Amino acid sequence: MDKPNISASQKLLHGIEYLVLTIITIATVVAVGQEIANIITNLKVQIADLLLLFIYLEIITMVVVYLQSGEVPVRMPLYIGMVALARYLILDMKAMDQWQMLAISASILLISLAVLAVRFGHVKYPYEKNLKGKPHP
Repeated sequence: MDKPNISASQKLLHGIEYLVLTIITIATVVAVGQEIANIITNLKVQIADLLLLFIYLEIITMVVVYLQSGEVPVRMPLYIGMVALARYLILDMKAMDQWQMLAISASILLISLAVLAVRFGHVKYPYEKNLKGKPHP
């Protein structure tokens, strides 16, 4: 079967897409290097450092999944949000009052419930195969 003709504007948009993905990947790798250098300089690893590295890992994973499937599962940004909120809670816990801690904890719980709802929806109501013949993530 012949491939459909791709217009110049579509090629341009795909080029921009790959350029931005490359910039995101390079910036994330640089941030990982800076965080590791910070850990080495301080000779101390804290839970906040590890959570930040997990956030960077999720961003890289999101780029890889996007390059492989052409789609970003909605769960991945939700995971990043949960880890970012947990990191914020851990870093600033001493400066927060109990209502702020409760609000952040409730936010993490709500995002977790959203992840469960999305996963349930994917199992109960799976997507049909996309045009490439691959199932949606």
